[in-house]
Amino acid sequence: MTYSLPTPLLPFWLVLALCALLAVGLSVSALRRANRSRRGWRFGAGLLAVVGLWLLAFPPSQPLRSTATDALLLTDGYSADTLRQLLRQLGPGTRFWRYAAPSASPDTSTLSNVAALRQRIPGLQRVHVLGQGLPAANLPELGSVRLTMHSSGPQAGFRNATWARTTQVGKTWAIDGFFDNAGATGAVWVRLRAAGGLRDSVQLPAGRGAFRLQFTPKTEGRAVYELDARTAAANGLRVTPEPLPLDVLPARPLRVLLLAATPSFEFRFLKDYLARQGHSVALRVGLSRGLTQTEFLNQSAAEVGRLTPALLGHTDVVLADAASLAAVSGAEAGALQAALRNGQSGLVLLADPAAALPRTLPARTDFALELQPAKAAQEPQELRWAVASPAKALVPATLRATPALRTLVTTLRRQPVAASRRIGLGQVVVATVAETFPWVLQGRTSAYAAYWSHLLSAAAPPIAPAANILPNDPWPRPNAPLTLRASGLPMAPITVRAATGQPVRVALQQDERVPEWAEGTYWPSTGGWHRAASGGTTSWFYVFRQRQWQGPETQLRQQAAAQWIAQTQSQTQPALAATTNSRPWSRWWGFGLFLLGAGLLWLEEKL
Repeated sequence: MTYSLPTPLLPFWLVLALCALLAVGLSVSALRRANRSRRGWRFGAGLLAVVGLWLLAFPPSQPLRSTATDALLLTDGYSADTLRQLLRQLGPGTRFWRYAAPSASPDTSTLSNVAALRQRIPGLQRVHVLGQGLPAANLPELGSVRLTMHSSGPQAGFRNATWARTTQVGKTWAIDGFFDNAGATGAVWVRLRAAGGLRDSVQLPAGRGAFRLQFTPKTEGRAVYELDARTAAANGLRVTPEPLPLDVLPARPLRVLLLAATPSFEFRFLKDYLARQGHSVALRVGLSRGLTQTEFLNQSAAEVGRLTPALLGHTDVVLADAASLAAVSGAEAGALQAALRNGQSGLVLLADPAAALPRTLPARTDFALELQPAKAAQEPQELRWAVASPAKALVPATLRATPALRTLVTTLRRQPVAASRRIGLGQVVVATVAETFPWVLQGRTSAYAAYWSHLLSAAAPPIAPAANILPNDPWPRPNAPLTLRASGLPMAPITVRAATGQPVRVALQQDERVPEWAEGTYWPSTGGWHRAASGGTTSWFYVFRQRQWQGPETQLRQQAAAQWIAQTQSQTQPALAATTNSRPWSRWWGFGLFLLGAGLLWLEEKL
């Protein structure tokens, strides 16, 4: 503890004279008391009151060791133990701030601009960042100041998650991620809530690990699903739900040509299902030799007797059984091969295990059938595909897996029953399951829809890229710069508008590497859905709030900090410039001593 005379000296001498007079007066009063047994008590109480009054006016100062070259910056999730350890190492007088968050205590200053540190500490050489870290966009504000990270341990929550931000009605949508329970034990349930209810869940027996959840949206529009985690115990872990924004688009209408050698329930049910889904369907069924029947749904009548370039130019997917494809002529096979290579049409073949694959099948040598044993072929087997619930069907044959094929559907023993092969820009799909219509009779319409959507999507030609406006950052945040990339649009400003607030115009600059791209910087001020528009093009993107998805945000900040340290800083550590500052005692000490002494004097007089 140190003590120095205040400047100016006049108040000091006045207070000193007042305390001296008070001490003399209280001493004389104590000597005049008739009861001599309590004189010492009265002398001590008077002295305590005088000392308290003096400390209240002029408290002493305590020396504090600090560094003039280092500063501490506290971010979300920092450890108090790490802060105390650094203060012991650097000195208790080292200055620290809380970054971009309301202060939790009145003596912790808040700082929202990293560049302001260099103005507050002119000799600043190193910044210690505790907790989550700084956003990547704020790291250049450090300039030549060194950065040292002090990350906290892992916390319970979702470390990362990926999902498609857009999907189509009727298509199965999935989310993949990793949950970490921060070293705790016990099983954890990860759950997906969508469309007003619990749609899927998975149990992690170890309390941590990768997970995959799925759901099939049935209505179009923008929605925000929820992902949460909890333990089975009533008082166990409860993780705050995280939002899953999803823009559900209308289903893509396909133009499908069905070719069947004979009437069958499979094609009848499939025709009706595709028509109900809004697809254009043309059906050609052989009735007898030289006699065929045609039917058209959601489209006008057309000539479908032969596979011509004109017909295939207006067809997205040709779905045929083995007998009908084997009956096409050489010219028709050539037209189909050309349509596949040009990316105009795709082909789905329902193989017949009783016969070899048609010679007119493109890339026929890459597909090889393997017959199932008689007993296995007569028992329904469970089928699995990428993002759908299992269903059972008769599997008379399977496909031989080769590097040229992409497996679409398998049995439980991972035997392919449907696979695709690229031919030029198109796809050929071969399936060995002959009957799926029993699923409709059994009420398993969702499995039926998912199965055929999976096969038709694999065979359908790709959609030509359309003009769009997308954010480059998968985790946009309020009050942080967000780069918007416009593709296929003229060089004109785009208009961005949140759910609440005024529209903001964002200027675009052409990308130097890809002329078709243009980028602009937008600063969102609030969370939620945002609409970006330019001319007749409209896109939607979601801005997450500050406390949402902290796990992926922490990883991004730590990765950005590691890259910044590796790129801009050498291994040489700057020398610490130790300084000594003084911090005055709290005046409450003097006030408390004064009240204690005055109270004892009052009590002694009443006794």
